Amino acid sequence: MTKKVIRTDNAPAPVGPYNQAIAANGFLFVAGQIPLDPATGEIVGGDDIALQTERVMANLQGILEAAGAGWENVVKTSVFLSDLQNFTAMNAVYARYFPSETAPARACVEVSRLPKDVLVEIECIAVLPG
Repeated sequence: MTKKVIRTDNAPAPVGPYNQAIAANGFLFVAGQIPLDPATGEIVGGDDIALQTERVMANLQGILEAAGAGWENVVKTSVFLSDLQNFTAMNAVYARYFPSETAPARACVEVSRLPKDVLVEIECIAVLPG
């Protein structure tokens, strides 16, 4: 198995024993991203799920691009919400990145708590081009 660690300054640095992403056998496995600004390490968006989701998507995009991939390569996402009442607003932002006709498979669940008490965390799996 070929395995490569993906790192970029365009997403928050890991805060534990994990990497931003791992490329393995033609797939990219991206760690869950929360709305941290990679430059400051601060949470973005306060109590605004749309702003938090925008930051999460920007972090994911930075990692995808570092691996040579884009949104069109994503085949699966997992969305974790601290409150499913935020689903509609999160989904409105998410939909701008994934048109329904080509959107990846997705799971979305409510969890009791997320790191740093954020409102949303998203992870993804992509197929690497080439």
